[in-house]
Amino acid sequence: MNVLKQYFPIVSVIIAIIMSVLDGTLVNVALPSLTKEFDVEPNTAIWLINSYQMVIMMFLLVFASFGDTIGYRKIFLCGVTVFTVASALCALSQNFAMLVCSRVLQGLGAACVMSVNTALVRLIYLPEVLGRGMSFNAMAVAVSSAAGPTIAGIILSSLSWHWLFAINIPLGIISFLIGYKMLPHNRFLVKRDIGFWNSVGNVLTFGLLIYSLEGFAHHESRGIIIFAFVSFLTIGYFYLRSQLKKPVPLLPVDLLKIPIFARSILTSVSSFMAQMLAMVALPFFFQDVMCFSPVEIGVLLTPWPIATMITAPIAGRLVEHFHPGILGALGMCVFSTGLFLLYFMPEDSSSADIFWRVMICGAGFGLYQTPNNLTIMSSAPIERSGGASGMLGMARLCGQTVGTTLVAIVFAIIPHTVGAKLCLVLAAVVAFIAGIASISRITQKFENPRNRVKRN
Repeated sequence: MNVLKQYFPIVSVIIAIIMSVLDGTLVNVALPSLTKEFDVEPNTAIWLINSYQMVIMMFLLVFASFGDTIGYRKIFLCGVTVFTVASALCALSQNFAMLVCSRVLQGLGAACVMSVNTALVRLIYLPEVLGRGMSFNAMAVAVSSAAGPTIAGIILSSLSWHWLFAINIPLGIISFLIGYKMLPHNRFLVKRDIGFWNSVGNVLTFGLLIYSLEGFAHHESRGIIIFAFVSFLTIGYFYLRSQLKKPVPLLPVDLLKIPIFARSILTSVSSFMAQMLAMVALPFFFQDVMCFSPVEIGVLLTPWPIATMITAPIAGRLVEHFHPGILGALGMCVFSTGLFLLYFMPEDSSSADIFWRVMICGAGFGLYQTPNNLTIMSSAPIERSGGASGMLGMARLCGQTVGTTLVAIVFAIIPHTVGAKLCLVLAAVVAFIAGIASISRITQKFENPRNRVKRN
């Protein structure tokens, strides 16, 4: 029974993470159908994606700070509730405006969940096996990101778009019930006033940043994009200045003063940038160059999440014995190798030739994520776990957004048939750079939680 209480709560966290990450990718596949369903222009329909991503980025650090002050469990359960209700509203939407508003509400719930999920993992697992807990969390994020298009394709092949959201309702209820009964409370609470204007500054800074990048990627009005980007630079400058003066800032710039924490955040941004470059470009490469159908493309990408599911738990065990900088570097080098193999693959290659190359990519990514996440969370003080968890989520979202924007830039300059392969090279180079950054961390002090417990 003690084992059940110690480890079963992670199921609640994993379910919620899978829902929130998947809903960031499922709508991408359904966008053409939704455009016809509601009779809107494609550039208008894109707000179904932009609104969700923007709201998460705007409120992620705000909710992370509230988690430090009132408890991660409360923020998480509130997020699961809001996300589940919003999913029901999405499924019941009768017009486009209602669906967009429901997606905004979904984004608020997802921001709550993403802001404290790794902080909860740190509370659930004993320090000596924290790496194993982080492996499940990393696996859920990585697999959900990679498997989104495949799952969406399966649902839409036999059901209507409403089921993309309706499936969240039973999952959300299960996550809430398990979490309510079994999730632990904070060991420490930080007493501070988050401040209304601090929250406004954070919301505007990251909202304008994501709007500028997403707007550019989706070819929205250049005048509006330039105005948004200039506003981001102006507001962001004054917001950052105010945060540097605070002992416990909303934007945890104080944690970035920890060298190994800062390097791990940068490598996380790079890794997800490389992943998104590849995941967005590969379907174009498979369809336009290799002439596979959309259904076949979903099957061809399936080995990626499967390989990640296998290697992430293995990495969680290995990190108990090896420095995470070494494991992270090895994972990114494997990932980069898989991407180069895809780039040099002959255009008449069989499905089997594609499978093992895609699997190498997924294996490398899974081997990297767990050690990196453990480093980020373990290097931050336990009472700042919410801030560290928020930064981890921000790193992933920033990397994914920048990766998507780079694909848009490449495709705007050169044809898709050539641009898709160029994106694979860019992804491979970025992954290799992330590997170099990871290996540089071995010069930084890192005390494995397992060794810390032994000494105590």
